[in-house]
Amino acid sequence: MSPISMTEEECRVATEALSDQLDLYADLLVKKGAAVRPGQELVVECPVERADFARRVVAAGYRAGAGHVTVIWDDDAISRLTYENVDVDWFRHTPSWKVEQLNSLAEAGATFLFLEGSDPSALKGIDPAKPAAASKARNTECKSFRDGMDFGRNVWCIAGVPVAAWAREVFPGTSDAEATYRLWNLILSVARADGDDPESAWETHNASFEKTKRFLNGHRFDALRYEASNGTNLIVGMNPGHVWDGGAARTQDGTTFFPNIPTEEVFTSPDRARAEGIVYSAMPLVHAGQIVRDFWLHFEGGRVVDFGAERGVEVLRHIIETDENSCRLGECALISKNTPIRQSETLFFDTLYDENASCHLALGMGFPECLEGGVNLGKEELLARGVNQSVAHVDFMIGTDDLNVWGVCEDGTEVPVFENGQWAWE
Repeated sequence: MSPISMTEEECRVATEALSDQLDLYADLLVKKGAAVRPGQELVVECPVERADFARRVVAAGYRAGAGHVTVIWDDDAISRLTYENVDVDWFRHTPSWKVEQLNSLAEAGATFLFLEGSDPSALKGIDPAKPAAASKARNTECKSFRDGMDFGRNVWCIAGVPVAAWAREVFPGTSDAEATYRLWNLILSVARADGDDPESAWETHNASFEKTKRFLNGHRFDALRYEASNGTNLIVGMNPGHVWDGGAARTQDGTTFFPNIPTEEVFTSPDRARAEGIVYSAMPLVHAGQIVRDFWLHFEGGRVVDFGAERGVEVLRHIIETDENSCRLGECALISKNTPIRQSETLFFDTLYDENASCHLALGMGFPECLEGGVNLGKEELLARGVNQSVAHVDFMIGTDDLNVWGVCEDGTEVPVFENGQWAWE
């Protein structure tokens, strides 16, 4: 029997009943995610459809002592109109006012909170070269903004908010109001923000990462070997002095923050020159408003040398060919299937959530903090030490229920790390 749909009035009343919980979520994002300090600039990027929640965040920012809050709006419909009507050459450079806006905010020490919510198919049918060019230009020309986050000078946090088109994708066959209400509940649940004290819940959650990081950092494996029944058979080399991270992050000045809410991963940056074999996707990849499904990548000498996809192969091609290093790995992340996101049995069609339901890899930029002393090195020095440098960083999910991962020691001995999609000790 199909569930009984909610009426519009029932949706309105139920959503209004979430008000206090949404205020707690806003406080969590401002205090723990963006870690706002007294007098600091808080920058909030938000879909215009969620202006109601943006107002809660702005209020939370000022309650936390922010000196000023800047809001930057996103809108899927306007983005699509722009891509439909403007030539690709226009996107090869970021407008000077946008460069000045982002760079000046970063240079002034702002903290950035990105509220993410968009239609997974917003740019379906758009030439993928256009959003690829826009992303490359922004990441190249907004250098202070990008480097501030990559090298631990600025605090940043990505968190989710529902919009109707995304909610309909997650909950097909329901009204916009019901789908949005149900997605709000799911976002609060998997972000551990559905209780009386989300901030304390995140302190407890952060402590759970420590045991796993001790295990991985204590072994200092030379490589990881991945194997699954879908055909994944991949060896990823590790850098000498690599560091596994996860949970809370820290800026160079010691500020503790959470870059992702939610987060379930421990991760490091592998040796950019040592990936061999083939890996198959476990979940769709939503990138720049377009979906890539059922894809695979073949690596030799750390580079993607061949690839394919059931859907979205040209989107995948543009990711791999963004620049000379976007064909190499910048991240490998391990996540047990025994997490709230995975156990929700929901495909979110959003990387923030889906990557935290599944072991994943990322093409492109590596993390300086995942190498001993890495935050004090320049890009060329990081490259020389094996940490990939690129304007891209695109996560893709590989964590099937039967994924096995072994840590390979210097002498070739293999230690079980993952068995059937979960930590070997679970």
